[in-house]
Amino acid sequence: MNVGPLSWLAVLQLSTEFGVDVPGYVGLTGTAVGAFLSTLVVGAILVAVAPAYTERKIATLLEEPVGSFIYGFVSLGLLVLVIFVLVLTIVGIVVALPLVLVAYVVWVVGASIAYLAIGARLVGREDGWTKPLFAGAAINGVLTLTGIGGLVTFAIGAAGFGAVLRDYL
Repeated sequence: MNVGPLSWLAVLQLSTEFGVDVPGYVGLTGTAVGAFLSTLVVGAILVAVAPAYTERKIATLLEEPVGSFIYGFVSLGLLVLVIFVLVLTIVGIVVALPLVLVAYVVWVVGASIAYLAIGARLVGREDGWTKPLFAGAAINGVLTLTGIGGLVTFAIGAAGFGAVLRDYL
């Protein structure tokens, strides 16, 4: 029997399908739980590690929500354009990858601050940050479950992103 050097590929039967059928509601529920937990964890870290910064950013967001949204939306668009151009210049990939990571972290921090602001407006902060933190995280999780929630979640995240970036740009 003559076996060629690439005959092992036939044995592997390379395929992109794994044969796992996951219902749509499972993926959506997982995304909502992930949104809830990420907001809860990042918000808790912000409140514990940098409470003054968090309160300052919440104040910025509550004083100028539309300005923060526009600032975040435009900054995100420019950031996507810069990353795209950097990736086109093969050498720029070395700069683009850390830039994407930093942008993602800033987005998550900004979104968590925005949901904390919403939670604080809804339930108040008299008893500390626990109630606003859980309220904001729950709102993020519930919005993720709805069809239009993705757009609303993006707008809230963009406003928080803009509030965070205002001091640095």
